[in-house]
Amino acid sequence: MSAALNIPSLIARLGRRVPGPFVSLHFVAGLEVARRLKWLEPPAELEGRSFAITVEDLGLRSSFVVRNGAFRPQWDRAGGGGAELELGAKLADFLALMRAETDADTLFFQRRLRISGDTELGLIVKNWLDASPRPAWLQKMSGAGSGVGVP
Repeated sequence: MSAALNIPSLIARLGRRVPGPFVSLHFVAGLEVARRLKWLEPPAELEGRSFAITVEDLGLRSSFVVRNGAFRPQWDRAGGGGAELELGAKLADFLALMRAETDADTLFFQRRLRISGDTELGLIVKNWLDASPRPAWLQKMSGAGSGVGVP
């Protein structure tokens, strides 16, 4: 019997081949749209700070910095280093965080969220994200199937 096609593994292999700047440009564009729509406004404490987010099951890593209150791509010269704070998780866990279905503490203690770098900065980001309002469409998305947000 032949082995079944492992889709997550295939996506991860492809994701690791996507150039980091390409991933960062798209990710930062999404953050900027959210910021401009007032869904995700970075607090002053994040000014000039650098971040990296890795979607581990997709093999995608995005590096960015906050400059003048806006998200900007950060080009990794050393091939993966340089971020003051790095977060890593699977796509489903990041989506659960975005929808406020779970919190960062829960994922961290369940070893589903990896955090490394500046701990104080990590706490600032965690508190900021916990306090950020979720857009109505995102809340409805999280309730599909649970009865929440469904008329």
